[in-house]
Amino acid sequence: MSLQEIPGPPPRPEEEIVAFLRARGRALVALSGGVDSSAVAALAHAALGPQVLAATVVSSSVSARELDAARRAAEVVGLRHVLVDAEPLSDAQYRANGADRCYRCRTVETTALRQLGEAEGVRQYLDGIHRDDLGDDRPGIRAMDGAGFFHPLLWASWTKADVRRYARSFGLPNWDRPSNACLASRVARGEVISRELLERIDRAEGVLLDRGFRRVRVRVRGGAARIEVDGSEVVRLDDPALRAELTERLRALGFPTVTIDPRGYPPREQLPVVR
Repeated sequence: MSLQEIPGPPPRPEEEIVAFLRARGRALVALSGGVDSSAVAALAHAALGPQVLAATVVSSSVSARELDAARRAAEVVGLRHVLVDAEPLSDAQYRANGADRCYRCRTVETTALRQLGEAEGVRQYLDGIHRDDLGDDRPGIRAMDGAGFFHPLLWASWTKADVRRYARSFGLPNWDRPSNACLASRVARGEVISRELLERIDRAEGVLLDRGFRRVRVRVRGGAARIEVDGSEVVRLDDPALRAELTERLRALGFPTVTIDPRGYPPREQLPVVR
């Protein structure tokens, strides 16, 4: 049985989270373009108002789409928002793409965020980790723990469904946005990560997103690209004309071989229904 299937304590109400964060003082929220950290940003703002700073990491592994989503979320919440340069490619072990890649990346990022927070007089560092994140080995979480980040959603025993309900009620623009991961997660373990490769992956995924697919991964192994879309969207790829178009455009980006995974992306959650 996974940790997600083990019954946990009932989720704490929004008001209890807000009161808890208020008592802890000035905060920095590590804000990505996803709904989880955006929900934390909204809760922290409700608790502390202008004493909250939202900070988004900028690196070769973060797409411009993620940065735009973070900007929109911060604007809706009403937070001061800053971009922080933190390039994990500066770490040779990260570039080698071993089993500790996520740990190395998060270590670079949290170091930069802590430096910013210390200059701002921050008392607490917050992220968007929640209960559903605990089922697998997550070296990135270990790095966040090591850097002293607090996980208010986990403390409150919120699941992804709880996060989305709150985000929708608040009016966050990304409440139904599919979960994402850094661009480096698309590169097969052990293959060297480079800026050029990450840029090509980003452009390739942009091709699919521009064609209306909501959840996209372009996996890379040995120079070849494998397209994954959500299981509910795989049927669209049965259209020969669309398959040919996507294959041609990804080859033009420098992927000599392009395949489509007929199983689709195996998500932790189904795509939220947009109404």
